Amino acid sequence: MQEPTFLILTALAAGAQHGYGIMSDVARISEGRVRLRAGTLYAALDRLKSDGMVTSDKKEVVDGRLRHYYRITDEGAAELAAEVGRIQANAAVAASRLGLAGGAI
Repeated sequence: MQEPTFLILTALAAGAQHGYGIMSDVARISEGRVRLRAGTLYAALDRLKSDGMVTSDKKEVVDGRLRHYYRITDEGAAELAAEVGRIQANAAVAASRLGLAGGAI
């Protein structure tokens, strides 16, 4: 799983969000390392929707603009959990090989 996908799903794991909220949350989660542009985000959301990992949640009008909200599906949450497990396992091996105490970073 690519890092932007991982971060988008992580952002949505906290609850439904609209596009700008997802972009802001991804920047916050990644401590500014990943800053999604609108085109990149919406292309990723379209792909995640077609893969069944994200779905549209609701729409609302704010200041005359329509906001579309997205939420993670059960399938998306399962994929995110599996990726967390893979990352943790890989990090534990790396930490062990580096001789870090308890395999923790």
